[in-house]
Amino acid sequence: MQSTKSEERHIICELRCDDCNTERVKTLILRFVEPARAEPGCLYYDLYQSLEAPNTFYIIDGWTNQQAVEDHAGNQHVASVMDELRPLLTFGPVITLNARVSD
Repeated sequence: MQSTKSEERHIICELRCDDCNTERVKTLILRFVEPARAEPGCLYYDLYQSLEAPNTFYIIDGWTNQQAVEDHAGNQHVASVMDELRPLLTFGPVITLNARVSD
């Protein structure tokens, strides 16, 4: 079944760390990117780093529907990276889930 634009889910995830952990956190977050892009239902999955606060990262990703989001969140790869990442974070992950309201 083809999903519609109104079923799409778009996520903004913010993460912050101490300055001394910035490069390690970036390396860990990058481990999410390629596997997520290969998951069924992934529309895009991108990592951004704030220019003003380089210890702040944003993962911005889009999924065909809520089930794809849930499948991604339950992926063992996500859990294993988070096990290493979580102790290094001072903020987050804070996840904002968004739905398209118009085409």
